[in-house]
Formats: sequence, structure tokens, C-alpha cells
Amino acid sequence: MRSDWVAASVRAKAMARRRAGAGLCREAAALGSLPQALGLFEQTGYGPELIANPNTATERTPARAAYAAASGTEVSLAAAQHATRRSVLWQLRVLAGWLPVSGARMVRAAGAVFELGNITVLSRRLRDAESAERDDPLRRRAALPEYFDLGGLATAWPRLARAGTYSELVEALRTSPWGDPGTPQDLADTLTVVWLRRLAASAPQTRRWMVAAAALLAARRVLAVPGAQDTAGGRMEPGNPPEGNRLNTLLQPMIGTAWTEAQDVASFRAALPAAAAGALSGIEDPGELWRTEASLRAQAEEEAFALLRSGLPGPDIAVGAITVLAMDAWRVRAALAAAAVGAGSEVLDAVA
Repeated sequence: MRSDWVAASVRAKAMARRRAGAGLCREAAALGSLPQALGLFEQTGYGPELIANPNTATERTPARAAYAAASGTEVSLAAAQHATRRSVLWQLRVLAGWLPVSGARMVRAAGAVFELGNITVLSRRLRDAESAERDDPLRRRAALPEYFDLGGLATAWPRLARAGTYSELVEALRTSPWGDPGTPQDLADTLTVVWLRRLAASAPQTRRWMVAAAALLAARRVLAVPGAQDTAGGRMEPGNPPEGNRLNTLLQPMIGTAWTEAQDVASFRAALPAAAAGALSGIEDPGELWRTEASLRAQAEEEAFALLRSGLPGPDIAVGAITVLAMDAWRVRAALAAAAVGAGSEVLDAVA
């Protein structure tokens, strides 16, 4: 028994038990009403974050009603989904306080996905501000989410947050653990692969999931979004791999490079190494990649539950709990989206 992991393992299991669960998510999705769905989830571990946000709280107190009237906002799907992410981050920060020193690298790597989210939002804000100066400053732009409060899980964010222009952000990224983000169009994908590799190295239990996620990201770029910009400013078309692309360089140790020559799903799958090819099994059309994502999440969740049931306290239980909570939050977001548009539970059925 690893005595330094006992308290952390007990805490991790307790956190995992507070998930919403597949049954409640299907029930919420079937309601066809975002406020009603939020009412269900306010009774779960997501409640504190949902209730704290006046754009998502279903109880219309005078203060919340006044806020909504003044801001012109009502219950917001985007705000509710962002609240689920904040909930997972908070639980991750709490768990970090229980982990022994040997677990610090793993939990910081897991939390880096929220720093990635902050970087993406900051990049869009800076680019929007610069384009507003060049174009119409009165043109209405899409609302962006608030930054996550990373606390002790932050790595480069305190320094990156000080960037006043997009070029300053890129320069700060280049001298940080994130590295060169490539073109503005590649930034999110490039930093996502950096995170996938970091988590796989820090938590070997996740490596198979991270490789599958890398294959899915590459498939979307080549098959679902033909014409994505490469770092040299050219077009990333099937069968036309860009040269000098850091994103491809980062992906190479995970899924090789032969996939850049693919013309369709079948040739893409055949070009992947055996460890990644299974990620795209059962689909023949790029329009079905969402089913692949749902299936991969379901598989990761099943394996995470197995880690949670590990006999002895240790990192397996912590990794299992973090993964279960992340997958549950994704399912909650899917349920909220389905309830908001009356779409039913098709996505949720795919991960049943």
C-alpha cells in the first residue's frame, strides 16, 4: 500500500461519486427545456457553479432578475456549459491539495487544459481588438467566456495574461512550455496536441486515450475541414501535407505522418499506426466523426472506472477520478445542448 496516496485516493473516489451520471443526463436532454435541465443539475455537484452564475441560475431572485434585465441576458447555454468546466477545475484544484508531491506533475498536466482554454480566449480577444481597430469598431462580435481561475495549477498563464497584443502573446508562448503556436488558425490545435503529449507523459494511464484524441484531431483537420490553414500560409488539403508545420511535428510521435497523404476516411485509417487506427473504426464518412468522439469518450470513461476500482491507493485512482469527472461534465454539456434545442438524447445514446 502506498500510504502517501491513501487520503488522496479516498477523496478522489468521493468526488467521482458526486457525478451527475448517464441516467440524469438522458433525463435532462429529454426535457426539451434548458431551464428545466439546469434545475436537475443544480441538485448535483455542478450546482454551486450553476447557481453562482446569474446567467444560468434557475431561481429568479430579485437580484438575478435585475441582472438579467440590465444585461439583456437570460439563461445562457454557453454560460451553463462553461460552468460545468469551472466545476471540474474546482474539483481538480481541491484534489491537488490532497495529492502527495509525487502526484503534482500529473494533476498540473491535467489542469493544463484549462490554461489552454484561457490562452485560446485571450488570443481571440486580442485578435478581435486588433481587427476592430482596422475595420468597424462598432461591429458586434461574439461573446467570449471568462477566464478560468487556475490557482496553483497555472503554469505559464500569469505571464501570458499580461500580453497586450497578439504578437506579444505569441512571443510569450514561444518562450513558455507551450512553445510556438503556429498561425492564428493553428493555435488551438497546436496547443491541444502539446497538452495531449504532456498529459500522456505525466499520466501513462491516459496515453491510449491521448493517441486516439490526436488521431481524431488530425482527421478533423484533413477530412472534415479541408482547406485548414497551415503554418506557412498555404492550404492543408487531403494529399497535400504542409511543410514546416509544427502541429504535424508534434503529432508525428503519436500517429506518424502518413495520414497527411489520406484522401478519405478509409485511407486515413489505413495510414495510422495500429495503436491509433482503432479510433476511427466503424465510420466511413467525415460527418460521423462526432460518433467517433462520443465512442472514444465512452471507452475512456469505462477504463477510468476500472482505474477507480484499483485495489490499492495510488495514482491510478486519481487518474480514474479525474477522467470520470471530465467525461461526466462532457455528457452534462451534451445534455444541456440537447435540452436547449429539443434534440433528444442521440449524442448521449452514442455514449451509453
